[in-house]
Amino acid sequence: MFIYEVVLVGKDKLIGEVTSVSKDRTIIQVYENTSGVFPGEPIYSKSSMLSLKLAPGLISNIYDGIGRPLKEIEKRYGSYITRGIDIENIDVQKKWRVTFTKKLNDSVEVGQIYGTCMETPAIEHRLMIPLSVKGKIIRIADDGDYTINDNLLEIQDNMGTIYPVKMMTECPIRHPRMAKARYTPTQPLITGQRVIDTLFPIAKGGAAAIPGGFGTGKTMMQHQIAKWSDADIIVYIGCGERGNEMTQVLEEFSELKDPRSGQSMLDRTILIANTSNMPVAAREASIYTGVTMAEYYRDMGYHVAVIADSTSRWAEALREISGRLEEMPAEEGFPAYLPSKLSAFYERAGYYQTLNGDEGSITIIGAVSPQGNDFSEPVTQNTKRFIRCFWALDKSLAYARHYPAINWTMSYSEYVTSLEKWYNEKFGDEFMKYRLNIQRLLSEENSLMEIVKLIGSDLLADEQKLILDISRIIRTGFLQQNANNKFDCYITVEKQFLMMKTIIELYNYIKKMLAAQIPISQVRQSGAYDMLNKMKFDISNDELNKFDDLWNDILSGLKEIELKYE
Repeated sequence: MFIYEVVLVGKDKLIGEVTSVSKDRTIIQVYENTSGVFPGEPIYSKSSMLSLKLAPGLISNIYDGIGRPLKEIEKRYGSYITRGIDIENIDVQKKWRVTFTKKLNDSVEVGQIYGTCMETPAIEHRLMIPLSVKGKIIRIADDGDYTINDNLLEIQDNMGTIYPVKMMTECPIRHPRMAKARYTPTQPLITGQRVIDTLFPIAKGGAAAIPGGFGTGKTMMQHQIAKWSDADIIVYIGCGERGNEMTQVLEEFSELKDPRSGQSMLDRTILIANTSNMPVAAREASIYTGVTMAEYYRDMGYHVAVIADSTSRWAEALREISGRLEEMPAEEGFPAYLPSKLSAFYERAGYYQTLNGDEGSITIIGAVSPQGNDFSEPVTQNTKRFIRCFWALDKSLAYARHYPAINWTMSYSEYVTSLEKWYNEKFGDEFMKYRLNIQRLLSEENSLMEIVKLIGSDLLADEQKLILDISRIIRTGFLQQNANNKFDCYITVEKQFLMMKTIIELYNYIKKMLAAQIPISQVRQSGAYDMLNKMKFDISNDELNKFDDLWNDILSGLKEIELKYE
């Protein structure tokens, strides 16, 4: 036996994996309930690593942690998962309409696309030459309907060896799939959430963490990103979370219309469900199952977002397995190899040139659930080493109903520099200037609030009162977002830019008024603040010309005040 070999344990043939091999002992990690297994039961070797069959049919399906299809299990065995289920993760009977893009006698290499079929109304599945196959096509089928196990073409290499090619390929989940090159991410993943896209953007091919205590909105924030981001495909991994949350994902995604295609969101979504009552060992494997599926579609040239909820539950599974293996514990009982496991997961994110010459990416967004909202605990601290985007959720903001509850003083994004060129090409240098002004105002407000706590706001200078006023507008009118409002649930980058521009221009205009000895109390009575707070609800993504009318209305009110002081 070898490390990571898959075996079947006992008379029920429970799926397991070899985790340790020594001279006189082999340790097996079983992915199912081991109740009733006794000494002396047989072990059956499968002589392979834990792998996934990859082919059309993955999208819009829901799997458990080791890649077994839960819908098919329910059909065959009922609502409860019994032990020892051995079932294909893809329907081998279903036929797919294949259109070939290669011809007889064409030379092909690993990863090249030789045909396509429509996997869902939203996603075209691109059939690729499997790994280790290269040569000339000596037989190819006609366009038509085929199952994933049908031989579609035959390839002969330089040595005369003939390789039959099917739609279905198999890939071990613990090893990254090959790519031609890895690039520095330079395109943002647009989420439609202002606090992310403007202040703390993430790049396509990047990695981000969402740490937060219970009730801070981690899961709902991930739902929003999954629904509205401009990724082509979403892989949602429910890793040790409550079953009702996965039920909510299923219900919402089946009802929600994809804003890009008008079809169901499930038509571009893969769900991995390993809820808190499922075996702990399978929870450890679930994130590898999800990211392997993501790499498969990345190789076709798609941009994939992997949502992992939550990596803390996954780390707890590692701790439990490590304890059973009697390994030496590290901080808070987690295994010493926790950092290397986290890095192996997050490093599978990236922006790549695929083997067929296209570009594809995997963006990984992992939730972290620190106990007691303590960001100094091992999972959060080790995660920060391997991600470049940190969206810290604040319990006080969540309790104040400020969503997304991202704390703007604790969060950061290291992708801003690499994305600056993209923003400059789209908006000139104004976008980054307005962004810096907003961050500066929020920082100054944070400093002023320490003074306000001591002496109150009435004793502040008018210029300082203005900073507090504009910062309040930024927090409530810009950063706070209402997921239930049709105009505010998703905001284009263009609207975000115009909202920032209007806020900063108002700030600069009022500064000039204060310099002309006009009191801030008069400015507050003009109604400008109320109009800015309502602009996110009053102006849709398709009516950006209304920002000119809004600014003219604000300006007319301020000019009336200026006339009184001439």
